[in-house]
This record gives sequence, C-alpha cells and structure tokens, in this order.
Amino acid sequence: MDIRRRVGLNLKKHRKAAGLSQEGLALECGLHRTYVSGVERGVRNPTVLVLEQLAAPLGIPTWRLLEEVDGAG
Repeated sequence: MDIRRRVGLNLKKHRKAAGLSQEGLALECGLHRTYVSGVERGVRNPTVLVLEQLAAPLGIPTWRLLEEVDGAG
C-alpha cells in the first residue's frame, strides 16, 4: 500500500476515534480543512512536521500515522 494512503487511513481512523471532524482537526492543528481531506485521501504528501501537527491534537504519537493498516479501513 502506498505510504500516503496508509497515512490517510490511519489519520481518518484516529480522527474519528477522537470524535473530530476534518474541520475540527484542521482548526486544532492550524491547517486548512481541504489539506486534512487531501491527506486522508492519500493525495497529499505531508512532511514529518505536518504529521506531528496532525498527531498532537489526536493525542497519539506521530508514528501511529505510519503503522500498517489492517483491512481496507
């Protein structure tokens, strides 16, 4: 699986588990909602600094966004 797709699926899983919308997460980490959407869809290639920004409001370590994905997500 493409790493961007893996990051996107993990981000979506953790965002939903945290009860946040894409807009809510974007507001928490200082990014635009469409950027968060692009990351979740696997069409954006976020830097490690952006991954850190995304993980912080979710209360997860950054490496969780890079984990292997179980199933289709």
